[in-house]
Amino acid sequence: MTNGYKAAQEPSLTRGQELPDKALAAVRAPVEHGFAHLKNWRVLGRVRTVPSWATALVRALLVLTNREVAR
Repeated sequence: MTNGYKAAQEPSLTRGQELPDKALAAVRAPVEHGFAHLKNWRVLGRVRTVPSWATALVRALLVLTNREVAR
């Protein structure tokens, strides 16, 4: 997948460059929001354990976060 196009100061992006950028942004936004919500859980900063347990913790926190956001 591409990283998108970057507009220069004067010549803005063409329509053919804007459409893929918008599609990429639409796909990335939910993922970026998910990471932002996970950063609110302070316990993740103190996790020093087995990776499989940390994975289970992150999955549980994602469920809780999704329920909170969906309210």
